[in-house]
Amino acid sequence: MSAKAICEATGKDILNRHLNNNGAGVEVCRFATVNTSTDWSKLVSNNPWLLNTPLVVKPDQLIKRRGKLGLIGVNKNLDQVKTWLKERMNKDQKIGNAVGKLRNFIIEPFVPHTDADEMYVCVYSHRTADTILFYHQGGVDIGDVDAKALKLDIPINEDITIEAVNAKLLTHVTDKGKKQRIANFIVALYKTYVDLYFTYLEINPLVVTKDNMYILDLAAKLDSTADFVCHAKWGEIDYPPPFGRDAYPEEAYIADLDAKSGASLKLTILNRNGRIWTMVAGGGASVIYSDTICDLGGSTELANYGEYSGAPSEQQTYEYAKTILTLMTTSPKHPDGKVLITGGGIANFTNVAATFRGIITALREFQPKLVEHNVSIFVRRAGPNYQEGLRKMREFGSSLGIPLHVFGPETHMTAICGMALGKRPIPQTASVEFSTANFLLPGGQEAESVKNPFASLSSGNGSPQQSIKLPPISADDRADGIHNNVASNTRKYFSSTTKAIVWGMQQRAVQSMLDFDFICRRDEPSVVAMVYPFTGDHKQKFYWGHKEVLIPVYKQMSHAINKHKDVDVMVNFASLRSAYESTLEVLEYPQIRTVAIIAEGIPENMTRKLIVAANKKGVAIIGPATVGGVKPGCFKIGNTGGMLDNILHSKLYRPGSVAYVSRSGGMSNELNNIVSKATDGVLEGIAIGGDRYPGTTFMDHILRYQADPEAKLLVLLGEVGGTEEYEVCAALKDGRITKPLVAWCIGTCASMFTSEVQFGHAGSCANSDRETATVKNKALRDAGAYVPDSFDTLGDLIQQVYAELVKSGRIVPKEEVPPPTVPMDYSWARELGLIRKPASFMTSICDERGQELLYAGMPISEVLNKDVGIGGVISLLWFQRCLPPYVCKFFEMCLMVTADHGPAVSGAHNTIVCARAGKDLVSSVVSGLLTIGDRFGGALDGAARQFSEAYDSNLHPMEFVNQMRKKGQLIMGIGHRVKSINNPDVRVKIIKEFVMENFPSYPLLNYALEVEKITTSKKPNLILNVDGVIATCFVDLLRNCGSFTSEEAQEYINIGAINSLFVLGRSIGFIGHYMDQKRLKQGLYRHPWDDISYVMPENFN
Repeated sequence: MSAKAICEATGKDILNRHLNNNGAGVEVCRFATVNTSTDWSKLVSNNPWLLNTPLVVKPDQLIKRRGKLGLIGVNKNLDQVKTWLKERMNKDQKIGNAVGKLRNFIIEPFVPHTDADEMYVCVYSHRTADTILFYHQGGVDIGDVDAKALKLDIPINEDITIEAVNAKLLTHVTDKGKKQRIANFIVALYKTYVDLYFTYLEINPLVVTKDNMYILDLAAKLDSTADFVCHAKWGEIDYPPPFGRDAYPEEAYIADLDAKSGASLKLTILNRNGRIWTMVAGGGASVIYSDTICDLGGSTELANYGEYSGAPSEQQTYEYAKTILTLMTTSPKHPDGKVLITGGGIANFTNVAATFRGIITALREFQPKLVEHNVSIFVRRAGPNYQEGLRKMREFGSSLGIPLHVFGPETHMTAICGMALGKRPIPQTASVEFSTANFLLPGGQEAESVKNPFASLSSGNGSPQQSIKLPPISADDRADGIHNNVASNTRKYFSSTTKAIVWGMQQRAVQSMLDFDFICRRDEPSVVAMVYPFTGDHKQKFYWGHKEVLIPVYKQMSHAINKHKDVDVMVNFASLRSAYESTLEVLEYPQIRTVAIIAEGIPENMTRKLIVAANKKGVAIIGPATVGGVKPGCFKIGNTGGMLDNILHSKLYRPGSVAYVSRSGGMSNELNNIVSKATDGVLEGIAIGGDRYPGTTFMDHILRYQADPEAKLLVLLGEVGGTEEYEVCAALKDGRITKPLVAWCIGTCASMFTSEVQFGHAGSCANSDRETATVKNKALRDAGAYVPDSFDTLGDLIQQVYAELVKSGRIVPKEEVPPPTVPMDYSWARELGLIRKPASFMTSICDERGQELLYAGMPISEVLNKDVGIGGVISLLWFQRCLPPYVCKFFEMCLMVTADHGPAVSGAHNTIVCARAGKDLVSSVVSGLLTIGDRFGGALDGAARQFSEAYDSNLHPMEFVNQMRKKGQLIMGIGHRVKSINNPDVRVKIIKEFVMENFPSYPLLNYALEVEKITTSKKPNLILNVDGVIATCFVDLLRNCGSFTSEEAQEYINIGAINSLFVLGRSIGFIGHYMDQKRLKQGLYRHPWDDISYVMPENFN
């Protein structure tokens, strides 16, 4: 929802900070808020006026008409206020059908005034303008303000003037002084309203005394999607729930997930102890599932409303499912058990298999509790990779221990509601489609042929289908022509030659459009260019059938438009933050006639400005918050229609006779499915978008269909909220629409809830009875539309109207022509299990594909929670196991003692020289690492190999030393340039003492120390150095810690793993030297001449 109500205290705080900046001349609102945890002494300390001012107290919980309900205490002192609050705080209060507890109150100074001082002001927004209402008599007894108040409309993009306010609103204000002050206030209020993205602001009363103006009672709504614009001015906003419904932490958690995600995640808890829980994909589908459950008598047991859509990740879906399951299994058990309805329409672009993996993980986690609460689960879903998702769900269900019934697009979307509520039999075996596109799925060859599951579309409660009597369908020629009253702007948006530019790097959507073009037998791709301002001009590779083609990508829109003069459509995938500017830019080019805006969450003021700009230029806007639309056989917008298998199943590759318009993008895909089964298919389908102000309306498209002779049957899928459907009713009555129209408005369940529920779409919330789905369905039926009893029977009604059209000869079904085969993408085929391919790489230490990163099978959260340290991470990533704590500590000690040994050693020297030459961090560090070898730092592997071979061969230390001398080889790990037996290396001492104290045994270290005794007797600096002590202790660790077999230990020695500690440790020092040189701003290094011995060949001297 975009327009969200705020509490009175929040509204007054915002106005206090901004209203007088616009010249309102109003007194600052003084108020104090009180709740169940208020510290009165602190409250009084912060608001000393409470002690010496007459007070007013009232609840601040979005309650209307508080004065009429006796919920305002007037002219009381602080003790009386406390008594008044004590009588009401945390007590149940019934308001209409809603019952809730009074928990939040606001206290304000009492303003002495007369009734003549009270006035009424209200500002609200609608599609074409903002309306200001003013009445010179305000207060609790104002009555029908719509009938009484004077009205001033401020069209979009126009400014308010003092003259207009005086002329239109203040005709009954006779006091000239007051009149001027009120006019200034209204102008300032409206400027603040617009600047701060209010969508509704009511002040009743506004008290205007001789000297001052006061805002007494206030109700307001903000456009929450404008947070990215207004956050600094608003501050932190807390949007309270409607009265009668408590705010749950789980709702706040999902709202936070939603805010951090590009997907849409919504949750409203209706009945914490209900037995029917839903987890529905799609904004429109979520409403329809709630409708169906309520229609079947489950309204009192419906526990929640919510949706997940917009391609949430596996992790996000897991978090969402886990939240639902937590609520479900922590509420009291129900004697009839509980049901979980995991439903959804046919997705356009959400990967069903990925989201189901998240759901399955959550179900597995809650399996014992689900059994304990006797939960039955019903699943229905379709869309990209749904076959794999349903297969995984069925496979998992066989081991879950509770009933889990799984269905795909062969089952009507809401059929599982009837099954879950016991109103419809559960099929013993589901009809499964064993092909995707033109390919057979795994297991399909073993499946028996199944009958057409849509022989009967009815999915209601299993009762026999009732025949619907249709009024006679007129054969008047007007039906195929344009009626005199139909607007002239009824052009066709798309054809088989439509060319489009796509804004955004949306390769998947573009490839989907090209695949659609190919199976529609278009001569060339519909997408001719892409615009993406974050990269330079280049080309992107796509498939055109079997061939690869290149599509140019431009940094600037102007370049794309100027180089492709045949483009007339722009598909805008810009984010909600940039969609407004990018759309305004493209409207400057007259060749663009249609713009589809995909983004959800564009602020309403911006959308309204776009509508005005587009209307001036004769451009049609589809969206915002839409998947787009499709014209079978011609063109589709972005991800509309889903993947190729659904496009083929829904016969979208060739035109039919049915044209539809819907708000919901997900439900448009479900309509494609329903229409293809019930009729000869779709001619055109548009999802106008779920926002409050779609760029084009239902009527815009229905009148286009009315004027299109190929459109024989019209379908409208409206929803609760808004009044656009009444324009359709008027057109049916006055004859502008003569073609048969099947219509249904979703959201009929809204009237069954005791408190207001905001559904998934921003526009799907009724602000009056006239905006409810039930009233709109009745109005459509009365106007002459064919309206089913519920969404369940929509397909049946469409089928019957279509049959009547065929019977009357208005539609002549055409012979089906099979589409061309499009090769399946490798990634899709792999997800579906159709192919296998040898991997180019293998890894056994890390996996980033799942819900969280795994180190050798251990989740990263566990790595952090167990505080295994860097030594523990080394043990997981280098050795694929958790090693004992003393081993991890040994690793960390080695890293610390090898981190650096000054700037003079070759590795540090190289790093410093590179850094001073202006090279970057990586280049400088690598130059230092490349010096590591047998002579510097890299002796660990050699030392380990030499000492372990000598020890394993039972050579006496003296024999080992003599043998190495005879071979003329140095003993790796012995000797130091500076340290000696008389000046020992403290690092060696620390490691040696730790090993002797903590390792279970250390025979190779003891052997090396015996060798040191022999070598130092010859020369004092031939000590066991850091390389030697680490190497020998590392071998002792591998052989004696109990975590490795002897073969594994030897393999790590052979592959050079022991040198890894020095490489990792010394990298720390090299990075330090690089940063030190940069910090010291050292210049280019040149080695001094006096440190170089120039020895030239004698024959040239």
